[in-house]
Amino acid sequence: MTLDRFVKIKYREDNEKVNRLVEILRELGLDCAKTIEEKVDLQFDALKNLRENLKDDELFIKLVIANSLVSYQLSGKGEDWWWEFSRYFSENPPEKMAEAYAQFLPNSRTNKRLVAGKLKRIERVEPFLESLSMDELRDYYFNGMERLKDDLAKVMNAKRSAKTIVFSVKMFGYAGRIAFGAFVPYPMAIEIPDDVRINAYTKRFTGEPPVSFWKGIAEKTGIPPLHIDSILWPVLGGKGEVIERLRRYCGEKADKIMELRDL
Repeated sequence: MTLDRFVKIKYREDNEKVNRLVEILRELGLDCAKTIEEKVDLQFDALKNLRENLKDDELFIKLVIANSLVSYQLSGKGEDWWWEFSRYFSENPPEKMAEAYAQFLPNSRTNKRLVAGKLKRIERVEPFLESLSMDELRDYYFNGMERLKDDLAKVMNAKRSAKTIVFSVKMFGYAGRIAFGAFVPYPMAIEIPDDVRINAYTKRFTGEPPVSFWKGIAEKTGIPPLHIDSILWPVLGGKGEVIERLRRYCGEKADKIMELRDL
């Protein structure tokens, strides 16, 4: 339990930068985040490729959740990792997830670190995923992404705000959007993934912890934290192809997005 639940801590903050950040995000809005997710993010393309090849939506969604839980300490770019995952399981649909990952991860090019621990995470989550029906996955998507976050945290014995847990919900949202053909915004209550890039970027504006800072920004802009993460991701990732796609699909708003990089 943290002290700031009882005492309002005054963090260092660059008010001018924060005000401009809020102004830009308001101008961009949720529609811009959706465009980035579906047209710019190469991970979304990787998931579409996997779904088309598997032709099994239940397996597709469960694989995406499992893969999200081992998507940390990568040895390559996130986009390259998700494409490696997509191509591998497109050609090797798994019967048992833990067995499949025991073959996949040790030979991965973009996720070589901490393999033993990651395999244990797959073993831990597999019974939970096996227990879910397609109707339950659909209900998580349309009515219960927060519930999925809580259930995953319990299964994985992790904090509800742990970055792999909230990232798993984000990627589940991508998979649900593809499989069910409908856009459901992420809930306001689900935190931004507190990874290295978000942590460093947050320090430009404030000394406040990233999760609580971006929760406040979400409330001011009306954009849920996971969608804010999508807007920030292209300008923090540095991949040339992503910036090219950003300018192609976001039009005039691309300049506003790029301004975020320079704040």
